[in-house]
Amino acid sequence: MEKITESPSHYRHLEQKSTRELLTGINREDQSVALAVERVIPAIEALVDAAAAQMKEGGRLIYIGAGTSGRLGILDASECPPTYGVPEDLVIGIIAGGEIAVRKSVENAEDDTAQAWKDLQQLFVNEQDIVVGITASGTTPYVVHGLKHCRENGIATGCITCNPGMPVAQYADFPIEVITGPEFVTGSTRMKAGTAQKMILNMISTSVMIKLGRVLDNKMVDMQLNNAKLFDRGARMLMQARGLTYEEAMELLERCGSVRKAMQ
Repeated sequence: MEKITESPSHYRHLEQKSTRELLTGINREDQSVALAVERVIPAIEALVDAAAAQMKEGGRLIYIGAGTSGRLGILDASECPPTYGVPEDLVIGIIAGGEIAVRKSVENAEDDTAQAWKDLQQLFVNEQDIVVGITASGTTPYVVHGLKHCRENGIATGCITCNPGMPVAQYADFPIEVITGPEFVTGSTRMKAGTAQKMILNMISTSVMIKLGRVLDNKMVDMQLNNAKLFDRGARMLMQARGLTYEEAMELLERCGSVRKAMQ
């Protein structure tokens, strides 16, 4: 199976280039990522609609991945509770190798064909949930076999990969194959592939949260007010929505405890 993500870089002798040449080349490659993502919007749409439907019925959105892909899934999941005020177990990220793998590489963790299903079972994964495998290569055993076990147990699946026709897509009910091409540094999929995955994860979680009613107009009215910056943001939302002074908005926000309640 030919992997486009492993194809030789379009750039040669990087060690001989100036800093400006390196930065210009990386930026030029990055500019192609958004266009690659645009081409797969219909596939993202299908996954978002499926995830929202599952979650409206009590299901969860669970990401599984290894390395950079796993870290991106955890990042996206971890930002949903503070941004949208949802329970911490509504969107979950799992990485091969466990929590330590978030900070450092865990040798051979991504090659384990059984561990993903064990990790999912610890979360009591069930038919209400949807599990999305994230793997730039599309061949990561941890992810592929995790989705395979989900499929065998009637659990909805999706995937985000940067190569077409790879094994992970065979086990995804809602595959997203975003083709970003060769990396600036050959095979360094933390670059364009990682950027594409981050963009798509942003699109998935943001769209799902909107469909779940966690955004009013264009405001994060359910965000957790756990620091001064967010209180300030909430107060300014109320100033705009209700014509209050800053002091009035802050007082109302502190009394109600959330932007949504203060707007009612």
